[in-house]
Amino acid sequence: MKRYLNVLLGVLTAIGGFVDIGDLVTNAQVGARFGLSLVWVVVIGVIGICVFAEMSGRIAAVSHRATFDLVRERLGPRMGFVNLVGSMLVTLLTFIAEIGGVALALQLVTSVNHVLVVPFVAAAVWIVLWRAKFSSIENVLGLLGLTLIGFAVALWQLGPDWGELAASLGEKPAQESWATYAFFGVALFGAAMTPYEVFFFSSGGVEERWTRKDIGVMRANVFIGFPLGGLLSVAIAGCAAVVLMPQGIAVETLGQVALPVAVALGKVGLAIIVLGFFAATFGAACETGLSTGYSLAQYFGFQWGKYVRPDEAAGFHVILLVATVLAAGVLLTGVDPIMVTEISVVFSAVALPLTYFPILVVANDPDYLGEHRNGRVANLLGVGYLVVITLSAIAAIPLMIVTSMGQG
Repeated sequence: MKRYLNVLLGVLTAIGGFVDIGDLVTNAQVGARFGLSLVWVVVIGVIGICVFAEMSGRIAAVSHRATFDLVRERLGPRMGFVNLVGSMLVTLLTFIAEIGGVALALQLVTSVNHVLVVPFVAAAVWIVLWRAKFSSIENVLGLLGLTLIGFAVALWQLGPDWGELAASLGEKPAQESWATYAFFGVALFGAAMTPYEVFFFSSGGVEERWTRKDIGVMRANVFIGFPLGGLLSVAIAGCAAVVLMPQGIAVETLGQVALPVAVALGKVGLAIIVLGFFAATFGAACETGLSTGYSLAQYFGFQWGKYVRPDEAAGFHVILLVATVLAAGVLLTGVDPIMVTEISVVFSAVALPLTYFPILVVANDPDYLGEHRNGRVANLLGVGYLVVITLSAIAAIPLMIVTSMGQG
């Protein structure tokens, strides 16, 4: 019974923790401009993150070592360093966006400018990273993130013409150019396969001391929880398509992301969704902060982790503090967190090959995984996605320039 409860808890937290500021903003923007015509990208992205999260979780369970610990050893310090720099730049950018997202969520509640809230948010994130238990961060914030199911309820309550919505799948709106359509497709793909997710997932497996016996539970979390979390992303886009697209409202604020829920469910629904915004962004801020510390500590080979006393992992906690101060400093310049989010999902797409190629290499190494190394299906999916990821990375920057970040 305990094992089934662990599976249920893992699935629920995977659903609640799947959506972050990138998913919230990008899916709402896409829904408001393209309806559900880019839902196929979400499907591809969710399958992709499942494929590589399963690999990274299996690596952690069998080898008891995390991603960058093995990347440096398997690919060498130079190649490992290239992967580290590329991935860390994106993770830091995402960390900034997530802290900004928490501040924007609190602005919706208090009407206090988000810039004034940033120092308090950053301090709260750092205190949680310093003092809270790993399981508390993962479970409490993940379960609170389930309140974002309000988007699915709102979509149902809005009572759209389901046949019309289904007919729009894959059909580019006539007023949008193919370049803009492709740009938002790449952004949506980057939002679904953000690099920090696999760093956090594999390092969390090491933190919680997964063994071969935990592989089944891990796979249930990935193959059930992540797709259900992906459905929340589709619901966000669907709400925007029904309410915002007919009015020609472009999503430029977090309040506009929540507007369809307010229309469908009133003040109570809005309050629940804002709680979901807070939980999703605060949880993702903790995950990206930890991912920064995990990756740097693993590459340079010093002690790390939430289950290690802070004085025994001083370098790890210094990284967390420096990253948090840096993120707060950027946001205090007055930069728009929504703009940072838009940039972060594009550069996530650029960095994807640096993140996922090493995982595929290690997952095929019998020295690390033995009989648990990739089989034919895992390799077929992994190599196929590596091609898709590489094409997205090559296209991301040119599309960003040609479309002026989707404005053209």
